Amino acid sequence: MARRHPPGRFTVLFSGFKKFMMRGNVVDLAVAVVIGTAFGAVVNSLVKDIIMPLITAIFGDQDYSHLKWTVNSSDIIYGNLITAIINFVCVGLAIYFLIVAPINSYNERRRARGVVVHEEPGESEKELLASIRDILADQRMER
Repeated sequence: MARRHPPGRFTVLFSGFKKFMMRGNVVDLAVAVVIGTAFGAVVNSLVKDIIMPLITAIFGDQDYSHLKWTVNSSDIIYGNLITAIINFVCVGLAIYFLIVAPINSYNERRRARGVVVHEEPGESEKELLASIRDILADQRMER
């Protein structure tokens, strides 16, 4: 016969998990991943449809996958790496100039006007884990 747990145990564990998931930084991270994915598609399109054709107009062939270097009859294919590096640099530049620089500029203007930017201090992970530990310890004491 399976051992049954006290009725409130799952509820307490779930409430701790819910507290963890609803913390500001976890929700912010989830939103950032979704926005980052969409932004990545925009930047990939920019690289594929605008930047790579410009590079092709300047240097020639746009398909770099055939570029290789042969050493002792072993082919080192570096063309895809070049494309990935160009893509990475474009993503970094786009993120910096479209997100980081404007936000930094905005915060500097606010500081110059004397507006202090305060963020709500969230419960630290250490505090959250300590509260979960205390809840579990209380449950053990009740038995």
